[in-house]
Amino acid sequence: MTPVSPAAPHAVAALRDARLARSAKPFLARGGSRRAHCAGCRLVVSHCTCALRPRQATRAGVCLLMHDIEPLKPSNTGWLVADVVADTWAFGWSRTEADPALIALLQDPRWQPCVVFPAQGLAPGRPVLDGDAPLANTAAMPPGRRPLFVLLDATWAEAAKMFRKSPYLDRFPVLSLQGGEPSRYGLRHAAQDGHWCTSEVAARCLQLAGDTHAAAVLQAWLDVFSERYQLARQQRPARPDSPAHQRLAALAHAAPASHLPSTP
Repeated sequence: MTPVSPAAPHAVAALRDARLARSAKPFLARGGSRRAHCAGCRLVVSHCTCALRPRQATRAGVCLLMHDIEPLKPSNTGWLVADVVADTWAFGWSRTEADPALIALLQDPRWQPCVVFPAQGLAPGRPVLDGDAPLANTAAMPPGRRPLFVLLDATWAEAAKMFRKSPYLDRFPVLSLQGGEPSRYGLRHAAQDGHWCTSEVAARCLQLAGDTHAAAVLQAWLDVFSERYQLARQQRPARPDSPAHQRLAALAHAAPASHLPSTP
């Protein structure tokens, strides 16, 4: 694992910048702090995590399809996915048109997209991948293609609308993850027990794709971010020796990042 330079904004940071550029007025996060924030990690400067940021080369890629203001929310965890997973793309969702770059990515023969969404109510005949089975064992993953997980980054109600009104996703299989364990993310309240945040969903997808080390890194990164976010909100100092930080450091030394080519 190697740190990512704050000078090189990742996909979600770039999407946030584009969204801010077309805003008529500043975005004010609910309960947000007026203290100076780091542009690289969104935390107040005293709790910046940029020096700790891990980056992993993975077999799988992640395509974040984000509802309008998600890139602007300081608690959004799609940002954390882009921190860790080298092959991450982020696109704003629109009901009326799709970004041409998104369509080009979905048509790239190097990738096999699958849409991560619950299987209930799908159209008859839509392929559904078992969220408990490794993807390598499924016929929906052609040899030579890398998995591309399409995550709808929004509230549950917004994500359901996005899924229904994005016909360009209809030809891809759906990966239906099984819940069970409660979310570890405490910065937002889940609509139902067992609903995970975006980075937890991405970590589970990475596990299914065989990227188990990257999945563990992403979970550890969520814990570190959540801890520092909460401490900053409480105006308490960061704890670089906390169990969450120690887990992240242990993973950094457990296995180096692989050297798969990065394709964005």
